Amino acid sequence: MDSSLRRMSPQRWSGGPWVGVLLLALLAWVPLLWTAFEAGRQVLQPAGWLALQQAPQTRPALLLTLWTGLASCAITWWVSSWLLAQGFIRQQLTRWLRGLPVMLATPHAALAIGLVFLLAPSGWLLRWLSPWLTGFDLPPPWPTTQDPWGLGLILALCAKEIPFMLWIAVTQLQRADVRQRWQAEHSLAQTLGYSARQAFWRVVWPQLSPKLLWPALAVLAYSLTVVDMALVIGPATPPTLAVLAWQWLQDADPLTSRQGAAAGALLAVLILAFGAVGLTVSQLKRRYWRPTSGPRLDARQPAGHNATPQKHAERDLLATALLWLLRSVYVGVLLALAVGSVAGLWPFPAVWPSHWTWAAWQSVWLSSATVWTTLSLAMTSATLALLWSVAWLELAPRAWEQKLRPLLYVSMLMPGVLWVVGLHAVSLQIRMDGQWLGVVWAHLLMVLPYVVLALSAAYPGFDPRYAQLSASLGHGRWHFLWRIKWPLLKRALASAFAVGFAVSVAQYLPTLYVGAGRLSTVTTEAVTLASGGQRSLTSAYAWLQWSLPVVVFALAAWLGKPRHFSETEKT
Repeated sequence: MDSSLRRMSPQRWSGGPWVGVLLLALLAWVPLLWTAFEAGRQVLQPAGWLALQQAPQTRPALLLTLWTGLASCAITWWVSSWLLAQGFIRQQLTRWLRGLPVMLATPHAALAIGLVFLLAPSGWLLRWLSPWLTGFDLPPPWPTTQDPWGLGLILALCAKEIPFMLWIAVTQLQRADVRQRWQAEHSLAQTLGYSARQAFWRVVWPQLSPKLLWPALAVLAYSLTVVDMALVIGPATPPTLAVLAWQWLQDADPLTSRQGAAAGALLAVLILAFGAVGLTVSQLKRRYWRPTSGPRLDARQPAGHNATPQKHAERDLLATALLWLLRSVYVGVLLALAVGSVAGLWPFPAVWPSHWTWAAWQSVWLSSATVWTTLSLAMTSATLALLWSVAWLELAPRAWEQKLRPLLYVSMLMPGVLWVVGLHAVSLQIRMDGQWLGVVWAHLLMVLPYVVLALSAAYPGFDPRYAQLSASLGHGRWHFLWRIKWPLLKRALASAFAVGFAVSVAQYLPTLYVGAGRLSTVTTEAVTLASGGQRSLTSAYAWLQWSLPVVVFALAAWLGKPRHFSETEKT
């Protein structure tokens, strides 16, 4: 019986999956490695490295990059892990993270623009406080945004990356078997004398944290190499090294352009160094570190009561306050963008504009081609990435998938200013520079790792007993996929598509370089306008940049709802 079920099981294709696996591998890794090779080839010019070393801005920009990148990554890791611990212990993660899709859908540039309008010396927050606290009649000369210490950039990065890390961690708990096993182990540890917090950090966290290592490295890579957010809210004199490299790459002088490529390579070396240190520490900790044995609790206290109810209440209150602060940042940003998009004359310190106008939205409507270009690029790249990811996870052997997975993250981990150098070189060689298809290809290489990451928890963890049951009833593989597996995974598939759509909408540098200025999206328009003084038009594009992914996330949530059959349908 078992042998017949194995022969009938739809887990294998009748003709073997090797041709499809090789084709999928070629479609993904050849462009990725080709782009990485071209990017690496551009930095092998000694003159660029010498110019980088001699540039007076290199050292302060590098120090500023290290400070903002490492500080934001450390804060993101600490806050995310602490919130996860509190939510897991109290079994309130689902309730706490209800607004997570809206945060994930907010593009980086839109968040940065909204924070500038909220926190600037003439921003909405100071306007609200002036009548009661400050009494200012003119905006004070405070460096609240684009400050020389990079605090505004750190705040923006933390506000954007904390929801990402929480979402990655929660996807690991979406698998019922994993969640139930960890909850059982957590409860068992408490029966052995550990408190709820000790049980989480000693039992659950050592199993969860290795799964967060690659996402954390992606967060660090982005924090060290971000350009669009740094242009909007980051320091300007000097800027971060990524912004400096972007400025040098735009220069017509070949030596200056090579200097920018060398700066991007330096950022890549930093990412590799920090990544190697993180992976090494994780491996050593996993191999040699063991929880200390011995008494779990103070002998004077009964088991399970080493933390007083007051301490539990204080931790719950702090976790709730952090979540509300994070939500308040997003609500304030979105309100500032909404009001700014219809604001006319708005003298300081008036809380509300003295004149309202729809002129900005009329300009957006007249340039509707930009919106359609954004939608077409995002829909196409997200769809192709989802199709490739499903086919790869379905066909590829587990060993192949685990060994080749890190190569997919090349586009995530390589600095954007260096990655677009390779993208531009490849697009010139295949004659897709300045074309819609070339920009789709550039977006697809950026979207693909995020879609795979979104599916990596749910898809491989699908219960194989469903396949055996379907095969025992005489159904083929396609029937199993269309009628059983994909309908049960529709929530994960819809969420992965929404993530890919949001990543595509947020692309700035690939659109700018591969599009060669011929294709504009809401992101390129928003970042370009942010450097000018057109508050209402900038707010309108930033609001539109946010609303497009939110609509797709809402549709994904609606499609992912479980179906409820009526009595007629059941019969």
